[in-house]
Amino acid sequence: MGTRKSPRTAPPSSTLVLFVRHGQTPSTGKLLPGRAAGLHLAPKGVEQAEEAARRLSAIAKIDAVYASPLERARETAAPIAKALGQRTRIDKGLLECDFGDWTGAELKKLMKLPEWNTVQRAPSTFRFPQGESFTEMQTRMVSAVDRLCAEHRGGTIVCVSHADPIKAAMAHAMGTHLDLFQRIVISTCSISAVAYTVGGPIVLTVNSTGGSLGDLRPS
Repeated sequence: MGTRKSPRTAPPSSTLVLFVRHGQTPSTGKLLPGRAAGLHLAPKGVEQAEEAARRLSAIAKIDAVYASPLERARETAAPIAKALGQRTRIDKGLLECDFGDWTGAELKKLMKLPEWNTVQRAPSTFRFPQGESFTEMQTRMVSAVDRLCAEHRGGTIVCVSHADPIKAAMAHAMGTHLDLFQRIVISTCSISAVAYTVGGPIVLTVNSTGGSLGDLRPS
């Protein structure tokens, strides 16, 4: 008798993560709101969130919708969750970077500071005064995504977050150094997709603001 071979175990399925930046607010492009409470979507942001919900509803099956605790993220996630028949789950790992003393400052004033050059050209070396470093923010965001992927192995999830955390997650997925992450554009209510596989992340789309999402898959 020949030796009986053990059945092969199928490799784990990839988890598709759809990153959505929150919609436009009254301060978008003007202030650095950070984690300050009370910032809601502008009417344009509400329209953007509804359009993102329409686009995401074209995907066959989405298992969960997660959002940063901040109002603008939760308000963006609300129509998405409704369109998908889900409830919004809040995850602190998706929070905006803690900008510390810079929270609420005007961008045009911050751009005049000598530190602004470091923020743009060597962010991995920068810590916001009394706040978070970019490296800590990236580690937090990537760890949150890893945890959520483990909870939804083989599934598809939506993560509604903020520009810098999404840029940091995309840079990590692409194997790009954090010092280059400012070259990535993440527009309000844009959708970026990454398939997290056993062999590593596969970036499917970045900063998508229109068109179909129904055929997202690794090539």
